[in-house]
Amino acid sequence: MKKQIIFLLFSANIFAQAPIDSIPKKITQEDLFSDYDIVLIDSLLMESKYKSPLYETTTYILKDAENKEVASVELSTEILKERLQKIDAKTPFHLAYNPALEKVIKSYLKYRKKYYPALMAKAEYYFPMFEKYLDQYDIPLEMKYLAIVESALDPTAKSRVGATGLWQFMYTTGIQYKLKVSSYVDERQDPLKSTIAACQYLSDLFTVFGDWDLVLAAYNSGPGNVAKAIKRSGGYRNYWNIRPFLPTETAGYVPAFYATMYLFEYQKEHELIADAPQIRHFETDTIHVKKTITFDQVSETTGISSELIQLLNPSYKLDVIPFIEGKNYSITLPRKNTFQFLDKEQEIYALAEADASKREKPLPKYFEMDKRIRYKVKSGDFLGKIANKFGVRVSDLKRWNRLKTSRLKIGQRLSVYPKKLAIAKSSAKKTSTKVASNNNKKANFETYTVKKGDSLWIISRKYKNVSIDQIKKWNNIWSVKSLKPGTKLKIYKS
Repeated sequence: MKKQIIFLLFSANIFAQAPIDSIPKKITQEDLFSDYDIVLIDSLLMESKYKSPLYETTTYILKDAENKEVASVELSTEILKERLQKIDAKTPFHLAYNPALEKVIKSYLKYRKKYYPALMAKAEYYFPMFEKYLDQYDIPLEMKYLAIVESALDPTAKSRVGATGLWQFMYTTGIQYKLKVSSYVDERQDPLKSTIAACQYLSDLFTVFGDWDLVLAAYNSGPGNVAKAIKRSGGYRNYWNIRPFLPTETAGYVPAFYATMYLFEYQKEHELIADAPQIRHFETDTIHVKKTITFDQVSETTGISSELIQLLNPSYKLDVIPFIEGKNYSITLPRKNTFQFLDKEQEIYALAEADASKREKPLPKYFEMDKRIRYKVKSGDFLGKIANKFGVRVSDLKRWNRLKTSRLKIGQRLSVYPKKLAIAKSSAKKTSTKVASNNNKKANFETYTVKKGDSLWIISRKYKNVSIDQIKKWNNIWSVKSLKPGTKLKIYKS
């Protein structure tokens, strides 16, 4: 019972769907939860914030970090001073020791330590890209840590005021630095283009202030707020001297940057072991597309997971790579899969054309409107799982429900036209009779073993009068992920 209550409270905070009145008002928090439960809820909430597309800098920055209890953290002031001096010696940032910074660092070690292995794994992919352009624009390489404070290295992160991407550009600032936004593409979410824009913006701020610490503050709160803080402080230009006159968030922003830099520089000493990166930047390549295609179509044809394609191509808002005359849109893929894409490129375009032709016609006969069902999203559901359950494709679910992304919420209602329930009545009996007959006469089907590089389209062409849909129905395969080398398929002879 207690676990159910924890889950309901967690769901209410994340999705704001459970009515407040559903929680008994007469029972206190102490009656419901142990200390362990409260710590668990806090942990789950924090993890959901890091994973949420609505990411805010304040999520990463600990609230009142300087006032939190950190006595149990094993890091002496003398050792910290020595380490900060070593970092300061090799960077143009002013990493001088002060008690406030010490408390922030210790707070991160105590309250954020478990999130760093995942951040460090992401850094394996993004940091080499950042360093290339930071060096090109003569910006300190340590500025790469700014993207962690801004977005936790999530290129699709959005703040509640509209700042977007790794470097959290507002729409107007992004346009100013030539980051284009359309219905299909948001270049603020493009790791490469947004990094170049961030470098240009940082360079412009340094031209104004001539101090990298003040550049950090200006990047967060705007150059106007920093200029006013300098004036109100009596003309001081050291960050710590003007800090009391900066907005509250910015006051914690620069120490968060310093604390992050310290933890990355001394990760071994604090036993921060990075998770294995999913992929590294040098292991990727790009290919220009010749027709509009979707991530699902690429995944279905090549077998590359949709999640990996999304990770490598975050600038495409609708999981669609458009083809527009005069534009050079490309898809980023693992280098080892580029030849696989090129080999099956025409298949991908053919599938895209087939899907496009379906959209311009009435729904297929087996999509009878009176057979529509409403499906309620449950915990653990995702589009691929729901599509497999009802024998439909992910792209169909997105089209029927006008979904812009693959993200779902618990309790969300989806319109579904199940294939299994909606086969045209005129052919339903024939189909069921034929399948039953084939099942009873084992000699009437042939077993095909899936080989490396096979797709349903390739297999269907090896047999006369056999379609992809028939192979799917005969073998209960509704997802390309189910087609793996060694899989046994039944092919019924006509």
